[in-house]
Amino acid sequence: MIETAFTPWASLGGGVLIGLASVLLMLAIGRVMGATGVLAGIVTPSSWQDASWRIALLLGMITGPGVYWLVAGQMPEVVVPVSTPMLLIGGFIVGIGVTYGSGCTSGHGVCGMARLSPRSIAATLTFMATTAVTVYLVRHVFAG
Repeated sequence: MIETAFTPWASLGGGVLIGLASVLLMLAIGRVMGATGVLAGIVTPSSWQDASWRIALLLGMITGPGVYWLVAGQMPEVVVPVSTPMLLIGGFIVGIGVTYGSGCTSGHGVCGMARLSPRSIAATLTFMATTAVTVYLVRHVFAG
């Protein structure tokens, strides 16, 4: 059976940092911090100025674990309880969902919900319901 570690302080800290980064990005340049939109804008930027903030944000996401390591003195243990093919299949399914949902959980769930966007509220409710059903099926129906 897959066990989920309960990490309320680390989760709270991560949530606060994501929220703070989203607010600062909106205040600084008026942009929404949706991870898939940021990445898509790097692949097909409309201008160098548009790509530059996206690259800076992505570099911050990549270097974040290094900052954690400097502060904590060690990297957190990361356990991935599924195989590489399952990760690839999951990534593909998420990519389809992000495309049809016009955004990801960070864009809709953090930024869209904060702006009271009806589309983002509907998308976030759909994400959460799908997650609950998926976790139940994986842990209780297919776990054997």
